[in-house]
Amino acid sequence: MSTPTNVQIINGPDGTPAFVVIPYADYVATHPREDLVPNEVVGYMIKESMTAVGAWRKHLGLTQAEVASRIGITQAAYAQQEAASKPRKSTRAKIAEALGISADLLDL
Repeated sequence: MSTPTNVQIINGPDGTPAFVVIPYADYVATHPREDLVPNEVVGYMIKESMTAVGAWRKHLGLTQAEVASRIGITQAAYAQQEAASKPRKSTRAKIAEALGISADLLDL
């Protein structure tokens, strides 16, 4: 099997292949758009120390009260869930549905 010329293979310390680098356009073309995390979301997580849940909410321009209403809980209860570093899987699923994204995108 030959390696396409636009792919770079990076070997690990032991000399065996460890990473593959492909052009971004190729990556985007081969991955569903809904699997990509916007730069802004990552920026909120790093620069503002937000959780993935909080970063996605802010990126989507929603308030905590709006998301809480969509889930059917109080804003205070939602704020606690948003602050959790690793919400339960069922909680992530409810929040993801309220945000209109895949639950996997909250598992960063």
